[in-house]
Amino acid sequence: MRWYGLLVLLVLGLGFLIGRLAHPNLGDAYELVLYILVFLIGLDIGMEPVLPGSRRAQLALPLLLLPMGTMAASMAGGILSAILFGIPLKYAAAIGAGCGWYSYTGPVIASYSALYGTVGFLSNLFRELLTIVAYPILKKYVPPEPLVSIGGATTMDTTLGIIREAGGREAGVVAFVHGFVLTMTVPFLVPLLLS
Repeated sequence: MRWYGLLVLLVLGLGFLIGRLAHPNLGDAYELVLYILVFLIGLDIGMEPVLPGSRRAQLALPLLLLPMGTMAASMAGGILSAILFGIPLKYAAAIGAGCGWYSYTGPVIASYSALYGTVGFLSNLFRELLTIVAYPILKKYVPPEPLVSIGGATTMDTTLGIIREAGGREAGVVAFVHGFVLTMTVPFLVPLLLS
């Protein structure tokens, strides 16, 4: 499984180099690729045998509580950052509430403050990158379903494949629901915190 994390880093580095050297004009192709990714992972999860009833019952509570816990912990981390680094509370809480969705959080916060919009973009981007690198390693020490929380809203799309591969089918189901709930919550909560 260690090779998987190295492969991800290699592909990320290769994509960075191609982007810097060739400057391909891909437009909105990234969005199409995300749709294909989610479709293929959904297909993979759907082709698996149905979970036994007892296992479905075991997963029901994490499916409900995990997104709420993730959001609460993310916002608490933002508030702690406000205290430690002197960041205005509304910006720190909004950055934390972004839950890894950098392409939404950064621009929304930037409409209020360019500085904190940049901080929001970068901190949420780093959360996604940390999930890509750390999930396969940390799942040896933490159960794969609760560990999904490190990915925040990205667990429905960009980090779903890594979570499914490293954590298994059940972690993939938890990740998809977790990311979906957070993706529906972030666009309401971030502007609310900023207003």
